[in-house]
Amino acid sequence: MKHDHKEETYKDPVCGMEVSRISAIAESQYHGKTYYFCAGVCKEAFEVDPERYIGHNTARIRMS
Repeated sequence: MKHDHKEETYKDPVCGMEVSRISAIAESQYHGKTYYFCAGVCKEAFEVDPERYIGHNTARIRMS
């Protein structure tokens, strides 16, 4: 029996790619939130200047 379960996805705040917790290559915590990344280079860029990528927007966006 198959389950019709959609994996919750998040937008990589650096490049905008959609990733899930399973497909994310890396993750980082910032101000109590977890951000997921498609590649280590995106995580590194984010950690240098997180506010550049999230500003007043939330990067944890559930995609339908």
